[in-house]
Amino acid sequence: MQATMRVRNSASVLSGLRNDVERTTPATPRGVRKAGRAVVVPLWIVQALLALLFLFAGVMKLVAPPEMLAGGPVALPLAFLRFIGVCETLGALGLILPGLSGIRTGLTPLAAAGLVIIMIGATVLTAVGGDVTPALFPLVVGLLCAAVAYGRSRLAPYRTSWRRAA
Repeated sequence: MQATMRVRNSASVLSGLRNDVERTTPATPRGVRKAGRAVVVPLWIVQALLALLFLFAGVMKLVAPPEMLAGGPVALPLAFLRFIGVCETLGALGLILPGLSGIRTGLTPLAAAGLVIIMIGATVLTAVGGDVTPALFPLVVGLLCAAVAYGRSRLAPYRTSWRRAA
């Protein structure tokens, strides 16, 4: 009898704590707004287009023969280009898979931020090669990646459930 009373008391205490946490915990973290469809749909479109672009570019850097990769404004080692290809491919997967699977959704802004770093390097290397006009493409792609990183971290983060599905 005393054991069942203890279990009931501890269950009611846990229930009370859960209710207190639910009442005092804000629905979204500080600095994060709830976004409507007007923000979420364009973010998904930009993420999908960037994922396709980086998947294509990354796979091409991985499977292309070395002679094909050598024709850039600045000569880069083949191992470095392959490394960039791996980073671009993983970044493309990181833009899409966490949102689709609902697993580790915080990786999407990190993947976008990593791709921003790659695009900063691409913009600088293209501009150093001579003409500034071709450097506009990696600059715009980098700005789109920055928009996705900001959008998925502040404007429209993925919804995650604190409760387990029953």
